[in-house]
This record gives sequence, C-alpha cells and structure tokens, in this order.
Amino acid sequence: MNTSPITRPARSASATKDTVLVAIFAAMIAAMGLVPPITLGFIPVPITLQTMGVMLAGAMLGPVRGMLSALTIVVLVAAGLPLLSGGRGGLGVFAGPTGGYLLGWVLGALVTGLLYKYWALRHRSSVGRFLSGFLSAIIGGVLLVYCVGIPWTTMVTGIPMGTSAIGSLGFLPGDLLKAAITTLVAMTVHRSYSGLMK
Repeated sequence: MNTSPITRPARSASATKDTVLVAIFAAMIAAMGLVPPITLGFIPVPITLQTMGVMLAGAMLGPVRGMLSALTIVVLVAAGLPLLSGGRGGLGVFAGPTGGYLLGWVLGALVTGLLYKYWALRHRSSVGRFLSGFLSAIIGGVLLVYCVGIPWTTMVTGIPMGTSAIGSLGFLPGDLLKAAITTLVAMTVHRSYSGLMK
C-alpha cells in the first residue's frame, strides 16, 4: 500500500521529535551524574541523583521513549563514557556492586512510563493524579530497580541477600523524595503539554 506523501513528512517529524526527546532526557540523566555521590558506608552502593532522571524520563516521555533514554545512558556507560555519578564508566561498572541498579534503570523507566500513561494520567483530580503518579514512580523507579540491584550486589560482593536488602533501606528516604519531586514536575509539565506522553 502506498504511503500518502502528506503522512510521510508527519511521520518523519514525529520520529525526529522522539529522537530529540530521548537524547534530551538521556543528557539530563547524564547531567545529574555531575552531583557527587553520597556513600553510606554500610553498603557498597552510593546514593545518586540519576535515579530521579530515570523516573522523570518514564513519567514524562512514556514507557518506550523513557526506556530508550535510560538505555542510551547504559549503552554509553558500557562504551566507556564516564557518565555515572563520580565520573564512572566502562564495562567494569557492570561487574561491580552497582551494575544491577544501573541495568534496573531501563526496566524502571519502562514500568514508570507504563504506569503513568495508563494509570496516573487518567485521574481527573489533582490528588488522585499525584498519589497514583507517586506510586508509579515508587513501583517503577524504586522497587523494580531495587529488585534488580539487590540480588546483583549480593552476587558480586557475597553480602547476604537480607543484609543487602536492609542496607538498601538507606536509599529509601531519598528515593521517596525523588519520587515526590518527579510527580510534581510531571504533573506540571503534562498540564501544560498534554501531548508529551506517548
């Protein structure tokens, strides 16, 4: 079937827009790596601001483009670029205790985007949208990332799973704050640009 010459430029423009947005949010996640990591001491995984960038990518761009933004960072880090907090990069990162959390970003952005698109943005009231958006960020950007990161840390370091899980609770206050900020930003942006989510 022939494609109408009118629809071809529209599709091309849409693809270009998608590529630009993915690149912008990947750059945002990378820029958040400039903030120095906070080391807790009792677990070999630092607190970074980049997880909020992953939540924002999913919450604002949707599942596919949000996931691609996170995946772009993961691929660039694997290629050796020092885009992680503390200037880390290279395949060695994936062999360390933080490798699982990094891989979890891809799944986290995907699930956060799915929950925002099909649940949070369907609420009419501001309170309902905030609560569902907050839970979406927690489920996708926190719990799923932990579910990948904690077993990975255990496998790499030999720390018992229970100890690794308890140690990760040190991240929780900061991650809850990141989820709240993500929700407020996403609500504000979607209110002004209702067609951003895809």
